[in-house]
Amino acid sequence: MAASMARTCRHVSRRGPCVVRLAPRSRLHNGLLLALNKRGVLKESFPQDAAQDELPRLLQSGAQTVYCGFDPTADSLHVGNLLALVGLLHFRGAGHHVLAVVGGATAQIGDPSGKTSERERLSPEVAEANTRGIREGVQRVLANHELHFLDGSRKAGTATVLNNLSWYKNRGVVDFLSEAGRHLRLGTMLSRHSVQSRLSGPDGMSLSEFTYQVFQAYDFHHLHQIYGCRIQLGGTDQLGNVMSGHEYIRKASGAEVYGLTVPLVTSAAGDKLGKTAGNAVWLNRDRTSPFEFYQFFLRQPDASVERFLKLFTFLPLGEVERLMEQQRSDPGKRLAHKRLAAEVTKLVHGKEGLESAKRCTDALYHSSVQALEEMSDDELQELFGEAPFHELLLEPGTTVLDACRRANAIPEGPRGYRMVSEGAVWINHRRADQPEQLLVPKLHILSNGLTLLRVGKRNFYILKWLSL
Repeated sequence: MAASMARTCRHVSRRGPCVVRLAPRSRLHNGLLLALNKRGVLKESFPQDAAQDELPRLLQSGAQTVYCGFDPTADSLHVGNLLALVGLLHFRGAGHHVLAVVGGATAQIGDPSGKTSERERLSPEVAEANTRGIREGVQRVLANHELHFLDGSRKAGTATVLNNLSWYKNRGVVDFLSEAGRHLRLGTMLSRHSVQSRLSGPDGMSLSEFTYQVFQAYDFHHLHQIYGCRIQLGGTDQLGNVMSGHEYIRKASGAEVYGLTVPLVTSAAGDKLGKTAGNAVWLNRDRTSPFEFYQFFLRQPDASVERFLKLFTFLPLGEVERLMEQQRSDPGKRLAHKRLAAEVTKLVHGKEGLESAKRCTDALYHSSVQALEEMSDDELQELFGEAPFHELLLEPGTTVLDACRRANAIPEGPRGYRMVSEGAVWINHRRADQPEQLLVPKLHILSNGLTLLRVGKRNFYILKWLSL
């Protein structure tokens, strides 16, 4: 909410609310808002007075309830969604209650924000499966935060995961529209940027997409009525929906509510991080392994590391600055990169996930046999995702050549024999150039019963030996 981050509204009625010119830092009296501003976690606030006096006073008056919604358009959230979750967790750590709302109902309608064409319709069955996957992912992040990051010296707020289908599934269309429709104005709805941009496009906008903001507004109203929620957190592309919720609640009850947005997370090249951009790094393990997740942050360019440390971790800003000073004094150690990767992986995948990522890193990049021995079957398959996995009986007299052939790693006949003898085969990071050598436990077969076979530079095979 820096003063330099000024943004005026477009396509909003003259009498309607407007995106604020954010207040100077000197007027941000609330410590939490100031801290989030310094970290870059908050970008905009709504309505105008919120960034100045009312919202800081509200947060200081006692524990508040903050919500953020996540539509299950896939069965997992991704790094592009993570900042909104981190924002919720900052509020929880400061003693406020947080609601993570999975849009099991609204996902079937489709959010038009930021889209040039209509989303493909999700069937109820797919929406339910996606909702289940996102709920599990959000609950895991909440649990990891509570276990590893909450400050025990202060009381944290509660965290609840909801599905908005629960308050829509028994509502009739006429009943819903007769209640919700009278609190929203068509002119204001038509003026939203997400609507205007689609109406001026070649494909126009469907009625179902147009009504999305009605459901978003009602979500905020419902949460305000049931949970006393007065603050909505969302991405910058959700500002129009936040404004609709504010308008609905003001007309329905006269209460004042507030919206805060988090910035769009981009790469150093300015590319959006998310499934639409085709570069998604997922939060669920079955989509992106802890190793791949860890490596994503470890490989960030130097220009992004400090920004990501502030955005995605809970490290005090003083510690971030010290890390960056150490990095600048000895760039080769990449201390800031490693701390960033470790902190975010522990938040998303827990301590066990971080240890798994480090084992995989040691096994792949540091040729650590010990790390290979400590890896589970699942970890090996995650690390070498395209590698064939074979379960083989360990028969007496099995040789290096036999193992390669049974894994279909080399061709039959003299050519395969030559590949081994000429040094093209590696077993457990060691060259195996003696075709007739018997397999030796602890050398060729690790204590966990596994063998990592490599032919050439990139062709991996995982063998699991079964005793006779």
